[in-house]
Amino acid sequence: MPKVCAYYFAPHSPWAYLGHARFVALAQQCGAQIELKPFDLGKVLSVSGGLPLAKRSPQRQAYRLVELQRWSEHLQMPLNLQPKYFPVPPDLAAKLIVATQLAHGTNKALELSGAVMTALWVEDRNIADEETLAALAGSLELDGKALLKSAETASVGAAYEQFTDDAIAANVFGSPWYLIDGEGYWGQDRLDFVARALAR
Repeated sequence: MPKVCAYYFAPHSPWAYLGHARFVALAQQCGAQIELKPFDLGKVLSVSGGLPLAKRSPQRQAYRLVELQRWSEHLQMPLNLQPKYFPVPPDLAAKLIVATQLAHGTNKALELSGAVMTALWVEDRNIADEETLAALAGSLELDGKALLKSAETASVGAAYEQFTDDAIAANVFGSPWYLIDGEGYWGQDRLDFVARALAR
């Protein structure tokens, strides 16, 4: 039986962007099954003691930028530290990913997730904008307009809420979060431990 890894992330998280492609490749190498669970990070922070970025102390905000720069250089991944469209409401993008997963499967939803995060953190695009999201879906040969309509349905909204509830129940408090055999790993800098867990 293949290992199963629940992948909790918010599409506006720079840390999820930095880890996404590596995690997907790692899961493929290990023959692991990914359970893709985009979730409402704001809601999770509100019940787990975390603070949204704007409410963090100046010291923490400054150090976040230093760490993002370090990881961008270390991974040789482009990253705009202060993109034009950030902070940005992530819910529509997350629901579009959920709608894609329901209609086209996890692999296509993972592709779209990567495209959405790259659009925000590299290409300076607004991932709360419907036309932008439709174009991103279209670039993957998906019907973006149809998927956006689906993203607004009650069933997709319920799935998004369920993923958020699942995150809270699993003691998630940040993005990205990987859950394997009931054990959580917070952050793209824990992928070495994820690899060991998937290889066990």
